Amino acid sequence: MQARQDYELRGSYYADYDASKGVGWVTFAAVLLGLAGIWNFVDGILAVSGSSVYVGSETFVFSNLNTWGWIIMILGILQGLAALALLSGSEFARWFAIGTAVLNAIGQLMYVPVYPWWAITMFTLDVLIIYALAVYGGHRLRQAL
Repeated sequence: MQARQDYELRGSYYADYDASKGVGWVTFAAVLLGLAGIWNFVDGILAVSGSSVYVGSETFVFSNLNTWGWIIMILGILQGLAALALLSGSEFARWFAIGTAVLNAIGQLMYVPVYPWWAITMFTLDVLIIYALAVYGGHRLRQAL
């Protein structure tokens, strides 16, 4: 019986694994950013249209539900554009995606009075996106490709 140490490892699978470890995280961030953009766009439409999903008598830091609906909708559009740009692999797209995730995280914290559990979930997604792009994107990822 032979162990793995007894075999000669041929190919570059083991060498390439460590080098391309960040590709999955960046893809994960792009998919999450796109989903968050779609969800934010739908949330913004629901808030602007006066849907009965949200309670209209909540107290905000500033303005009202209609204004926050427009803000969340615009953030959703920006996140969708950032997700598409992130697939190009450019450094600008990475920083644009991080910026939109930061803006959305702040916006979701302001949106907590409307729908607390959803806003906290979206904030958590934004933190994961920022982590993936800050740690695994950029220079190290370009070296792997």
